Amino acid sequence: MPPSVEFPSAPPAPPRGQPAVPPRGHRVRQTTEQLRARILGGEWPVGGRIPTEPQLVAALGVGRNTVREAVRALVHAGVLECRQGSGTYVVSTDELAPVVARRLGDDRMTEVIEVRRAFEVEAARLAALRRTPEDLAALDGALAQREAAWHGGRVDAFVEADAALHTAVVAAAHNAMLAELYASVGTALRSTVAQAMGGALTPERYVDHTRLVEAIRAGDPGRAALEAGAFLEPAERA
Repeated sequence: MPPSVEFPSAPPAPPRGQPAVPPRGHRVRQTTEQLRARILGGEWPVGGRIPTEPQLVAALGVGRNTVREAVRALVHAGVLECRQGSGTYVVSTDELAPVVARRLGDDRMTEVIEVRRAFEVEAARLAALRRTPEDLAALDGALAQREAAWHGGRVDAFVEADAALHTAVVAAAHNAMLAELYASVGTALRSTVAQAMGGALTPERYVDHTRLVEAIRAGDPGRAALEAGAFLEPAERA
């Protein structure tokens, strides 16, 4: 008679009325899709910062490790971007961002400038036509932060503040596709600003963006477009 074979017993069923706990991989995928759905739904717009990890844990009802892995998956997909000391931001609603980032590397800065000009000039023109009081308040705040960052003397802080102002201009254009495409070149955008600074914030490198904001406030699309384009001449200013 052949020896009997013992098979491992199935895990015990949860007590009656208590839902089964899904496996870890499933929880991560489910949490990733929840985050993606909130991004696609506009709760966290492109260019905006998502809640902190503890806030996400409380909102989604999952553990820290699950949230961390879900966020990491969306960073890898190019939907989110972690910025040291600042937080995690939405950079795209799809996986276009990493593709664009690979195309627009540091060795193609001339092309990056041309792409920035194409986006930012039209964004400024549209912003002058469509800006709302909330947009103007956001622009004023971003401009003030940019000035403060310049006077603070740290190149990395200024690069972030400058990018935030330009992103606010794009947001004021109220064109979702433009905002998404612009966000996809965010890393390359920061590289052009950092390169233009040359490692130090010196007076001759300063570019005032006050006139750009004022042109948008005045509802003058032609002047706003000219101001936006003036920053992106061959000198590659911020």
